[in-house]
Amino acid sequence: MYLQRLSLHQFRSYEQAELEFSPGLTALVGRNGQGKTNVLEAIAYLASFRSFRAPTTEVMIRDGQPAAHIRAEGLRRGDREVLLEAEINRAGRNRVQVNGQRLNRPREALGVLQVTVFAPDDLAIVKEGPQLRRTLLDELIVALDPRADAALSTFDRVLRQRNALLKQCAGRLDDGAALTLDVWDAKMAPAAEAVMQARSEVVLALEPEVASGYRSLAGADVPVEIRYRPTMVPGTAPATLAHNRSEDVRRGVTTAGPHRDELELMLRGAAVRTHGSQGEQRSFALALKLGSHRLVTSRLGRPPLLLLDDVFSELDPQRCDALIANLPVGQTVLTSADRLPRTAVADIVHQIADGQIRRVAG
Repeated sequence: MYLQRLSLHQFRSYEQAELEFSPGLTALVGRNGQGKTNVLEAIAYLASFRSFRAPTTEVMIRDGQPAAHIRAEGLRRGDREVLLEAEINRAGRNRVQVNGQRLNRPREALGVLQVTVFAPDDLAIVKEGPQLRRTLLDELIVALDPRADAALSTFDRVLRQRNALLKQCAGRLDDGAALTLDVWDAKMAPAAEAVMQARSEVVLALEPEVASGYRSLAGADVPVEIRYRPTMVPGTAPATLAHNRSEDVRRGVTTAGPHRDELELMLRGAAVRTHGSQGEQRSFALALKLGSHRLVTSRLGRPPLLLLDDVFSELDPQRCDALIANLPVGQTVLTSADRLPRTAVADIVHQIADGQIRRVAG
């Protein structure tokens, strides 16, 4: 979906706002704290139906209001018009409509709009624990095939149920609990295998894209590797669950499975998390996102909308120029607190100040 227009009502800092987008580069400029990232968050919500900034959706509703509304108009392949609308409620279920038709669940609209987001906080993907790296993989899996969302959701649901039972056992497993645990194990094993298989395949496809992206940004031909390290040997999930049962009961949690897997990020044969400089870590984080973007583009034959949130303030001039030079073909929306880098030529520029959006160029 090529995004043409976006309307916001009672979303974050905006009582009401409307803006248009170019099929190429659109820039949102303004001082920090004026609401630039809020616009990107609204666009990204329509792609994933969750916030990339907060764990809950109600924080996106303007203070004192019961609901926020996002409306996006655009074109899909063949120039078919698309209207995508979301209602985020403080109480009750969130709602989504596609071309006026209300869906049973928002995530039924996955794939209508696809985006790749890079924000300053994404440096944590490289620097912090494995949860963010697992999330990166799973989001990419769904971007490549929205139907995979069901398999990932099944694993998460079964894991919650199994952990709840283990916690309830309080270290002692009676016959009734053992039978129930057998049921959850029978459901968890195939779900875990499906997740591991999907992650293994996506990492294999992603690695060359990340390596190419990193070399473009860094301007150097250095060895780049990404390695998927599952805590279960693929094909052995039933046996692993059985082997770990006593330890799981004792600790009250599931000790092995996709929820504990790791994605290792290597630069020159060493973990970039512990051995990379700040600039190398930032370039690696950006390469992961750009590599994901390129993989989706090559697989689906169309590029996602690329959202770059204040990335230039975190990069040195050389890497800024390299990023601009290597922006993928397609639609990009970026924010900047300062002037755009010298090599960035935006088709449309919106100035954002005091909750107001004003088109100043294009």
